[in-house]
Amino acid sequence: MSSLTPPCDSDHHEQPDSQVLSLRIAAALFERLNDHAAKRGMSVQDYVVRMLVRDDFDERFKASVERTEQFYGPPPQGSRGLA
Repeated sequence: MSSLTPPCDSDHHEQPDSQVLSLRIAAALFERLNDHAAKRGMSVQDYVVRMLVRDDFDERFKASVERTEQFYGPPPQGSRGLA
């Protein structure tokens, strides 16, 4: 029996650098994503991955700012937080 995925040997427990995610979305949403991606010269897949990475960064940055404010307190009124 032939398999496209090689069998895992017991000494190899590393996670691959990427995983496959398949999802079903409404045709109208796909068309909007396709339009946005095309404007940037990207594939829909690359566009979606880029948006997910950006959103993840935004969430992590916001959480980091909140933790910093909890530790040091909120910035002074009128301050933009930059020295």
